[in-house]
This record gives sequence, C-alpha cells and structure tokens, in this order.
Amino acid sequence: MERTQPRKRENIFRIFTSSYARSFIRKYKWNYLIGIGILILIDVLQTDVPLIVGDTIDAMEQGFFTADLVRRQIVHLAIIAAVVFLGRIAWRWFIFGSARKIERDMRNDLYGHLQTLSAHFFQDHKAGEIMAYMTSDIEAVRMVFAVTVMMGMDTLAIGISTLYKMITRIDLRLSIVAFIPLILVAVTTTLLGGEMHRRFTKKQEAFSDLSDFVQEKLGGMKVIKAFVQEKKEWENFDRVNRAAQDANIRQAKMAAFMFPFMRMVAGFSMALAIAYGGYIAILGRISVGNFASFVQFLNMLVWPMAAIGRIINIMTQGSASMKRLETILNAKADIVDGPEAVSQGIPEGTVEARDLTFAYPGEDKPVLEHISFRVEKGTTLGIVGRTGSGKTSLVNLMMRVFDPEKGMLFIGGREIHTIPLKDLRAAIGYVPQDNFLFSDTISANIAFGDRSKTQEDVENAAKAACVHDNIVDFADGYDTMVGERGVSLSGGQKQRIAIARALILQPEILILDDSVSAVDTDTEEKILRHLHETRQGKTNILIAHRISTLQDADQIIVIDEGKIAERGNHQQLLEQNGIYADMYHRQLLEKMKREEYAL
Repeated sequence: MERTQPRKRENIFRIFTSSYARSFIRKYKWNYLIGIGILILIDVLQTDVPLIVGDTIDAMEQGFFTADLVRRQIVHLAIIAAVVFLGRIAWRWFIFGSARKIERDMRNDLYGHLQTLSAHFFQDHKAGEIMAYMTSDIEAVRMVFAVTVMMGMDTLAIGISTLYKMITRIDLRLSIVAFIPLILVAVTTTLLGGEMHRRFTKKQEAFSDLSDFVQEKLGGMKVIKAFVQEKKEWENFDRVNRAAQDANIRQAKMAAFMFPFMRMVAGFSMALAIAYGGYIAILGRISVGNFASFVQFLNMLVWPMAAIGRIINIMTQGSASMKRLETILNAKADIVDGPEAVSQGIPEGTVEARDLTFAYPGEDKPVLEHISFRVEKGTTLGIVGRTGSGKTSLVNLMMRVFDPEKGMLFIGGREIHTIPLKDLRAAIGYVPQDNFLFSDTISANIAFGDRSKTQEDVENAAKAACVHDNIVDFADGYDTMVGERGVSLSGGQKQRIAIARALILQPEILILDDSVSAVDTDTEEKILRHLHETRQGKTNILIAHRISTLQDADQIIVIDEGKIAERGNHQQLLEQNGIYADMYHRQLLEKMKREEYAL
C-alpha cells in the first residue's frame, strides 16, 4: 500500500532568513534600529502609567493623598504622553518609511530582472501573472517589513516590560496565572501556520489568473464584440472571478479565526487574573492599588496578545509571497553574453548563415534546416514564403531572441556569439509584425530607441516612413497620444510609425518583418523608394508575402517548410517557374481582379 508523504511544514519566518530579504535589512538597518529603539522606549514608558495610577490609589487609601502628589503625578503622566506622541510619529517615519523604500526597491529589482530574461520566460509566464508579482506579492512582503516589525517589537517590548513589572512590583504567582493561556497561542501557531501559508499561495495564484484573464480580454475587446461573444466571455470571467473569490474566502476564514482567537485568549487571561487577583487582594497579599495596576497591565497585554494572530497572518502571507518572488528573481536568462563575447563596436551590415538549423526548445522538428546565404553590406535581401515557413524565426535568430548553435550565423564577419548582445541589437533596427506601440505620444514612440533625437530627426524619420502627413493632420500632431498598444491608430499608421522608430536609429541592418502589409501599394512604393535613397551603404532585410515588396531586392530567398527552396533576384526566380513565380502570378491575377472590380 502506498504511503502518503507528510506535508512539509512551512517556515513563516523564512522571509527573514532569505538572502534577498537580508540585503534590505542591511541596507536600512540604521533606520530600523532607530525606529525600534524609539518604539521600545515609548512602550517601556507606557508601562509606568499603571504603576502611577496604582500608587495614587494606595496613597488615597492610606491617607497620603496630597495636592503636591497629584501635581507630580499629572506632570509625570503629561511627560509620558508627550514623549509617546512624538515617539509614535518618529518610529512610523523610520519603520514604515523604510518599508516603503523596500517596496520601491523590490519593484525596481523585479522589473530590471524581467528585462534580462529571454523570450522563452515570457511564453511560460503571462502578463497577468507577472502583474500579480509586481503588485500584491510585493505588497505582502512590504507588510512584513512594516506592520509585522512594528507589531512584533511592540508585542515584545510591552510584553517583556509589563511582565517584568508585574513580577517585580505586583506578584509572581499572579503573573504566572495570567500567562497560562498563552500556551494556546503557541499550539495554535504550530498547527495552523502551514495551512495559512498554503491558502495564501492559492489566493495569489488565483489573483494571477484573474489579472491575466482581464488583461487579455481587454486587449481583445474588439474581437469579442466583432464575434458577439460578450455574454460568453462574461460567463468565462465569472468562472475565473468565482475561483478567485473562493481562494480569497478560504484564506480570509483562516485569517478571521486568528484575531478573535487571540482576543479570546486575552479574555481568558483577564478572567483568571481577576479571579485569582481578587482572591489574594481579599486575603491582603496585595494592596488595592497593586491590584488596580495589575488589571491595567492586563489591559495593556490584550493588544499584544491579539496582535500575535495578525502577526502570524501577515508573516505567513509575506513568506509565501517572498517564495514566489524569489522564484522569478532566481530565474536565469537563456540568452546571455558568453566569455567569448568581446565588444569591438557596432558590427557592420554583412549577414551570413552557414548551414543554419534550429528547433525551438522542447520541439523535435526543426523549424529551419540547412539555411545558407550571404548578404553583403549595403544590399537588400528579400525573404518570402508561406505562413509558418520559418521566416520570422530566421530574424529572431539574427537578434538572438532565440539562440542558434555556434558557427551558424555571422554578423559583420563575426560569429554571432562573439558579439555582445548590446552591440548586436544596436546594429539591428527591427520592425515586427505586430507593430507594438507604447501608450505615449507619437513623437516619443518614434524616438523610443534614442531619446536624445531632436524633433527634426523625428519628423525626418516619419517622412521617410510616409506617415508625416497623417501625423500633422491629427489635432495634437506629434504630441498625439496613441493609446495602449496604438489602439487609436489604423493598422497602416501603426506600421509606418514602427518603421519610423527603426529608421531614426539609422541601423546597420534594417529588418522589416511583413511591415508594410497594411498600407496600399502606392504608399509601399514610396516607403521602399525612401529606403533605397536614405540607406545607401546599409543592409536591408525585407520579409513579405507581397511580391511587390521584394521585387527590387538584390537577392531573394524563398523559404518553404524551413528550407531554402529557391534563390535569386526577381527575374531569375520568375524564370525558375517555381514557388516564387506561382505566388507572383496569383498575386498579379488578384490585383487585376481588384482593378476590374473597382471599374
């Protein structure tokens, strides 16, 4: 019979043993030490209040109550109140302020690390999941460095100071009786800590799913409306939302149990203390003033004892979130500079593939097989092929979005792995198929790759991309906000702005990946003519389905099922009467039919 493996007990204090967390503790240690010192000082001062009240009651009972005594006690209490007021402001500044700085630093670290990771990581981790790390997980860790530190030190300071004064100034046996219920706290923490950790982890995973669902569906809202799927997608959202609700409720039930439980423990402690304390006061073992002081001490202990439940809850959540964050922060980039990568400046525009074969990670079938070609600096290479033939995969390898094997790709006469990634990608201006634009002005989008470019540079690039006239027609011109992912622009405008963003950098190698498919043929001809005029001596690689985009290229390769099926210039490929010629004739026929229909 197979035995069930016991669950591994989660350590809720692992957040403070994490090397990453310790780096922040070291960085802000003086802020925390000063804040904790002030917190302890005011906690110790507050424990003098019950003694002052008790001494006053005893003085009244024993006939020593005078106006001078009242004045001294009032001044003493006023000084304590003033110091506590100023101290609470100070420790919040040092402790909570440092926690906010840690939150900021963690977001910076996470975002910076995400930018180093390769494309493969973002295929496995969706945007909604990453947003959960950037928001709720970091917030949970901040709460540990803020609320838990405060509550923990507050509990220790008040608890130890109060217990010491109860034992030394009131009665040892009475103090022991009052603390007996605290055994329940230790037992409960041991039993429930691991389950709280697991429930919070499930809650965060459900939040990731919900965030990812909303982000994806909002991005595809036009498609949802076009296919009249609003009701179906609402039902899908409701299902994901309910799953998040269930996870939150399961975690909230556990959290909701802890605080009332600790209040109940505090109540038991108070009941035992009053019962036993009243008994020994009747017997005359302690004075009425001491008994009154002891009751006040117990009231002061209610907050720390109740706070233990919240501390456990926050620590559990923070530890679970830190574990999730460390998983991301410890992720390694697949594409990195090796020891052979030595900077020799931006490589020139010669591109060569030697028997290039590539399969995506986890796939057995190669997407490219035995690809060989050479593009001389200052010439134009056209790449054409059916959808899924491997065209985009080829340019992704040129930029090392995915890594080819060594000895297969050469840029500027250098094996691609010997070129640092920064230099390699600085040599390439890439316009992808999806034409991603940021939610910013048109001017900022064009100058994205080099923020030092002037407005004149921006406009010249826009003119070369044949989009200047469209931009100046907008009410705000180049200051027009394009909306998220360029939603306020047409497909052709987005494509041309993306081309301008690449052109402004004047790269050694310009790659247009089917980047003029959304413009009309007249505009396409103008863009290609401008490229020919403005990029003398630089290399262009054009990927397209339309033959008209490629027919003036110096050489054209036809990729079919991952292999080069044909190569040559436009006329040579037509004479071969193969795939290229077939595509050309079909597109020519389609164009004639459109023109005939227009007439």
